[in-house]
Amino acid sequence: MKRLAVWAVGLVAGVILVACGSTSQQQLATTGSLLEQIKEKGVLKVGTEGAYAPYSYHDESGKLVGYDVEVAERVAEKLGVQADFIETEWDSMIAGLDAGRFDTIANQVGVTDERQEKYDFTTPYTYIYGALITLKDDTTVKDFSDIKGKKSANSLTSNWAEVAKSNGAEIVGVDGFQQAIELLISKRVDVTLNDNVVYLDYIKQHPEAPVKVAALSEDVQKTALPVAKGQDDLVQAINQALKELADEGVLTELSKKYFGDDVSQVKK
Repeated sequence: MKRLAVWAVGLVAGVILVACGSTSQQQLATTGSLLEQIKEKGVLKVGTEGAYAPYSYHDESGKLVGYDVEVAERVAEKLGVQADFIETEWDSMIAGLDAGRFDTIANQVGVTDERQEKYDFTTPYTYIYGALITLKDDTTVKDFSDIKGKKSANSLTSNWAEVAKSNGAEIVGVDGFQQAIELLISKRVDVTLNDNVVYLDYIKQHPEAPVKVAALSEDVQKTALPVAKGQDDLVQAINQALKELADEGVLTELSKKYFGDDVSQVKK
């Protein structure tokens, strides 16, 4: 008797699920594509961290600003809508895109093979290289191969520590980039490796620092705006917006505003 009751409940639940699924599909069909919904509502919902300077952070007045924030705002303008930023911790940001809390993410999301299996990406708007940083007057290090036997300040668990070790450097552990630069300036280490955008942000804040980029890596990391699979029209619309912003020099202008250099194009 109990089995019969359980079967009956399961049958009813199955009917409800089928009905709900059918309703959802009908609603999706009637509401149109995500791009059409965005234009109808006049809002592009954008996930961002809000605590990741200089990409997405709050200025002294409390306003949300940053390179990624302004890029997303300009893209929204090109689409004829406004950007509505939804601040989310990084660990739950991708899940927010999966759940439809926002239409895309502007928070330096790297384009990786693993992510491309699940999401579509727009054309990149940031190109990040590895930077080999030395003192300005150092003439002994001109390439990554020159750091063999040198001391490199790096976070012990970072990818850059592995790169330095693979090139024969001795790793001196630090807690972050600021400490690495301090050790370099005090000549307790010979070099440090990090993202070139991290260096650009630092040197913009400390233009007097006696350090330089001796070399950039050949490998480049690309960051773009991820969109849920199946929304090709939205991806194409954003790509067109990014192309226009690049052609108009807006991306270069925003790059130089936040980094003092153009990170929106491939280094030639």
